Amino acid sequence: MIDPRGMTIGQAAQAAAARWPRAPLFCAPPDPGRAWDPEGRELTQEAVAEAAAALAERLAAAGYGRGHRAALDLENRPEHLVWKLALAALGISCVPINPDLRPAEVAYILADSDPQLCVAAPNRRAALAEAIALGEGRALIAPDEPPPPAPARPRPGAPAPEDEASVIYTSGTTGKPKGCLLSHEYELELGRWYLTCGGLMAMTEGERLYNPLPLFHVNAGILSLTAMMLSGGCQIQPARFSRGAWWRDIRACRASIAHYLGVVIPALMAAEPSEDERAHALRFMVGAGVEPTLHAPAEARFGVPLIEVWGMTEMCRIIAANEEPRRIDTRAFGRPRPGLEARVVDDDDRDVPPGEPGEMVLRHSADAPRRGFFSGYLNKPEATAEAWRGGWFHTGDTVRMEPDGTLIFVDRKKNIIRRSGENIAAAEVEACLLEHPDVAQAAALAAPDPIRDEEVFAAVVLKPGRAADADMARRLFDWCMARMAYYKAPGWVLFMDALPVTGTQKVRKHDILPPGASPEALAGAIDLRAAKKR
Repeated sequence: MIDPRGMTIGQAAQAAAARWPRAPLFCAPPDPGRAWDPEGRELTQEAVAEAAAALAERLAAAGYGRGHRAALDLENRPEHLVWKLALAALGISCVPINPDLRPAEVAYILADSDPQLCVAAPNRRAALAEAIALGEGRALIAPDEPPPPAPARPRPGAPAPEDEASVIYTSGTTGKPKGCLLSHEYELELGRWYLTCGGLMAMTEGERLYNPLPLFHVNAGILSLTAMMLSGGCQIQPARFSRGAWWRDIRACRASIAHYLGVVIPALMAAEPSEDERAHALRFMVGAGVEPTLHAPAEARFGVPLIEVWGMTEMCRIIAANEEPRRIDTRAFGRPRPGLEARVVDDDDRDVPPGEPGEMVLRHSADAPRRGFFSGYLNKPEATAEAWRGGWFHTGDTVRMEPDGTLIFVDRKKNIIRRSGENIAAAEVEACLLEHPDVAQAAALAAPDPIRDEEVFAAVVLKPGRAADADMARRLFDWCMARMAYYKAPGWVLFMDALPVTGTQKVRKHDILPPGASPEALAGAIDLRAAKKR
């Protein structure tokens, strides 16, 4: 493994290419229905480095460099990796775009991050152009087009480890997503930390890691990709998760590690048993959100341990249940190790007794609490300060800490709905519904879902004279689908005469749908889940 401490991403990529020039770094498995590389393709460390160097030369000649930003809407294509490394080599920050976002949502990200250049795959160009048209004019090119002249001069000097390498947008509890500023040092430390977890996650050179998650997220775009680059390994990157392709790809591409989210395991368990699901070379799978009742049966059926981990964009160090006993009958996700300290606190930031629920707060150490964390929220210094109050980062997750230090997930303290691995701000859904001319009040909350972990549940109060029926529910659904990413639209709608509120007029969401209660048992709840499609 290459120790990247003190390096920039560009320096680490060059070192990896020099050490393992012929080793594959990125693999697109065969997929006849995919718009790119339908027959599959592998790129070596050397090939990626050469393509990134040539692209960086073209960008530098056009005047792009340190301190600039570029927005990438390239899906899970190999071009994303080449562009990411070319940008990093010049000190240009990468702003990856979720292709499921609607134009208005992308327009917000572009206005907030102010990229000097936007790059889109051919099938994404029209959508990104529409988003650009909603705001200030920005240069838009295809990944193989020559860049236009940069609109401003770059900062002098070579990139440094502490420089910004990415802006990753996460759902904010107040509605609009927040841009997490990630440095070169952060991204390389994320990969190094992953490689050194040890235990059941012990890795060697040349691992082949199957990751069906999107490259615009930290998991596939930074965590596993950087780890593979630093260890001579290969990331196997399908277009997205497919139950039918999962075991076929893993077997054909000789994967030794696989990443999952909670939605993956129930989907695989619901499939008919196949020969491929036991004829693989996986040593372990890494993910989060497996239902405790499914954990042991899945390990027994597939013959591979499922290692539950916890992480978030703001922190480059995952916590992993990679040592026995793992307590797979609970939502345990491991214990902190040197380089990461954790406490469980109440609303006044006082420690709660062992075994009691509270918010998990984290830091590197007393001397350097923010080492290995994000650099802050873009354009939101107040939000950054609030998250770091008292010198500890407040995760917004409610956990229990057992006497032996084991952390067990309980719930999200923040007003966030987590559907199939996507974080959805309830406030964003509520704001969209309230813009509809027929809506007087709206509350969005998480409803349990057997496949997707959670689903968006919307309680709606209509203006006088409006019909509270299935047709109205579908109109509200279509309204949201036209304005937000498909996964944010309500999967359930319940019409109410009034929302229950506290004495200070805060909505009592637990009175609408009690924790753990199924919407299917709620009279009047309208199920729209089947209509939620990309």
